[in-house]
Formats: sequence, C-alpha cells, structure tokens
Amino acid sequence: MRAFPGERLLGNPPEGTPFPDSKAELPPVISRAEVVAFALVALLVIVVVAVLYLARAFFLPITMAFIVGTMLSPAAGLLERYRIPRPLGAVLLVIAVGATVSFMVGLISAPLMEWSSRLPELGAILREKLHVFDRPLALWQELQSMLGGSDTLATLQLPKFEWVQPTLEFLSPTFAEFLLFIATLILFIASWKDLRRALVMNFSERAARLRTLRILNEIETHLGNYLLTVTIINVGVGIVTGAICAATGMPTPAGLGALAATLNFIPIIGPIAMFVVLVVVGIIASPTIGAGLIAAACFAAVTFMEGHFVTPMIVGRRLSLNALAVFLALAFWTWLWGPMGAFLSSPLLIVALIVKEHLMPDNSPQLPEE
Repeated sequence: MRAFPGERLLGNPPEGTPFPDSKAELPPVISRAEVVAFALVALLVIVVVAVLYLARAFFLPITMAFIVGTMLSPAAGLLERYRIPRPLGAVLLVIAVGATVSFMVGLISAPLMEWSSRLPELGAILREKLHVFDRPLALWQELQSMLGGSDTLATLQLPKFEWVQPTLEFLSPTFAEFLLFIATLILFIASWKDLRRALVMNFSERAARLRTLRILNEIETHLGNYLLTVTIINVGVGIVTGAICAATGMPTPAGLGALAATLNFIPIIGPIAMFVVLVVVGIIASPTIGAGLIAAACFAAVTFMEGHFVTPMIVGRRLSLNALAVFLALAFWTWLWGPMGAFLSSPLLIVALIVKEHLMPDNSPQLPEE
C-alpha cells in the first residue's frame, strides 16, 4: 500500500469499526422527496378542513347520520333477529330516538319558556341578590384608583341578552339539514349490511378484506357500546341532578335534570354549562347566595365522581381515551361544527383510534424502553 507524505500506515481496524467517511456517522438528511410529500399531505389536510368548514351544512348532517346510524346498527340487527325487516327496524329506531329526544326537549323547553317570559323580573332579582358584592367591588375600585387603574368595576353589571336569539339560531339546524339527517339515517341503517359488504369486497386481497371487516365490526361494536353506556351514565347523572334540585328547593327539578343529562353528552363543556345554570337558578330561587350554591356544589361533586371514576371504569375497559386527545378533539370539532361537532368529537376519536390500531398494530417497531 502506498502512503502519502505526512501519513503513516496503521494496522487493520477491528472488524465492524466504521471508517471515518462511512455513512454510519453522517447526520440524517431529509430528502427533497420527503419534503414534497410532507407539503402535499399538509395541503391536503388544509383543503379537507376548509371543505368541511365551508360545506358543513352538507357534511355535518351526513356525518351525524353515519355516526348515529353505526351506533344504532346493533339494535337494528337485534330487531332483525326477531324477524323484523331491517328497513322497518330502521324506521322504528328513528321514531323511538325521535320520541325520546322530543320528550327531553319538552322537559327542558317548558321551564325555559317560563323563565324567558320573566327575564326582566329575574334579572332584577339577580341584581338585588348580587348587591352583596358591591362593597368588595368598591374596595377593588379604590385599590385600582390608588394604583392608577381605570374605574371599570364601579358596579356589578349583568350581561345583556342580545346573544339569546343568535345563539338559538346557531344551535337550531335548518329544516333542510334536519331532513337530510333523517333521510340519510334511515337509509344508512337499512342498507348498512350491504354497504359493509361492498366496502369489504372492494379489496382484492384476502388480508385486506379481513382487516377491513375487523375494522368495521369493531367500529360498530365500540360505537354501539359507547352510546349505550354513555346514555345510561348520563341518564343517571340527570336523575341524581333532579333529585338534588328537588331536595334543595330548586324550581322545575325535572327540567334541570333533563338538561343535565343532555348537556353531559358534550364532554367538558356540557358539565361546565350546567354548573353555571345551576348557580344562576340557585341564586335567583334561594333566599341567600350560600343556599343557592348548594345544588351547584353537589352537581360539581357528582360530575367529578362520574368523570374521574364511573365513566373511565366502564368506558375505559372497552376503549381507553387519552384525556389530551379528548380535549383536542373536542376543541377542533367544536370549532369546526359547533355543538354538534362537540357531540361527535368522542365517537370520531374512537373511530380514528380503531383505524389506527389496525393500520399501525402494536407489533410494529417501538421505541426502546428506558
């Protein structure tokens, strides 16, 4: 071997030792193709989100029908075992669900209509009850003036009610959206078996067909179990809330219990909204502020037990949901589709987790344990 000036020959290095110019010591380099692929995926995600947001009048009823129809498919299969044709079973299920929703809306709307007709009177009562905070607010104002702040809290001002009509318009779907939801729901439940078979047979390989069949079966089972267990839990929360309201002398305890059960279908936001309602109604209906806060405090204890112990113990056995994932899904779908998106956030997260578990199973390469 010939050596250049200034260099000396060394012995052969041990086997397996990388040379200084080997690829093992080079830093990882992101290729241009990977950057282009990432950019295309990001643009695709942005376009999909924009389309879902701009065309929510179409996609929201369709998605709601698919999710609710998948939840009700096990019940339709049960009716089919009793020799009830699936199309007839779909109609019966939709009628039963509609009757239940109408009953809950009736329980909630009766006291709501009564309170809305007495808004000026109730506002005066609430303002009078909250006069106890005038002295702390005056002290706070004096402290602000001493520190050079603005006098923005001279008196406690109640919020105005101009937001009521826009909020009701935002929460109420149009007749076309409701009709699209009902028609799609009935047709989806009635033809779910054929749709599932078409999705499975769309793949030519046997392994892909089996994977698709497992995914669809697990989605149907988990969503059906989710609807059943969450409905039972929320009905229990509503009954307990109604009993608390009746024991503490709150008006219309049945309506408040129905409202608690309905709002509890929306994670995080629903219990907070119900707590605020109980605080306001309790302060108005009770002789003192302390007595008016008893029902809200008991409701907070009930929802804490339900959210941290009951629901994780029951739902977690079937499919564990990460708290951060639930919160981010709730924030995203609420921003995208409003209250109905909040209701769909957990079912859509369940569907995404099931698809992820089958497409990226646990036996795939994992990070080493510390």
